[in-house]
Amino acid sequence: MHIRKGTEKDMPAVLDLIRELAVFEKEPDAVVVTESDLVRDGFGANPLFHTFIAEVDGDPSNGEQAKQIVGMALYYYRYSTWKGKTIHLEDLIVKEKMRGTGLGSALYTEIIKQGKADGVRRIEWNVLDWNQNAIDFYEKSGANVLGDWRVVQMNEEGIAAFLNRS
Repeated sequence: MHIRKGTEKDMPAVLDLIRELAVFEKEPDAVVVTESDLVRDGFGANPLFHTFIAEVDGDPSNGEQAKQIVGMALYYYRYSTWKGKTIHLEDLIVKEKMRGTGLGSALYTEIIKQGKADGVRRIEWNVLDWNQNAIDFYEKSGANVLGDWRVVQMNEEGIAAFLNRS
């Protein structure tokens, strides 16, 4: 297993992992981001996100590539009025066949190490309330799962409807 920073060439595999996560989260049709979006937004002059990639050795005798991307963590920087610079871990996904191998923990550790190296005062992320395995993992790692906060989102239709009312 090897964890490294993501590159533009990894974006097709990252998009596949994003789609796999959407299926896991019971939203298989929700992904609209494209490979081009990921390349543009992650590798321009002012990247909007960064990734860590988890690779394992493939078996060329079975037609597999020498290295296979089997997981990723996508994060970006935010600013808290209370804490200053923070990291938001948007997604951490490991291919289903590789879950339970320690890859998720290794990616999680890289995010924590990145936060320490950057001197952030908080790392934050969301977890679905039904994903008890993830909740248990995060709590065991020392993270606080906040039950009194609600995630609020406004989609494209909501944005348009709001602006049309104004």
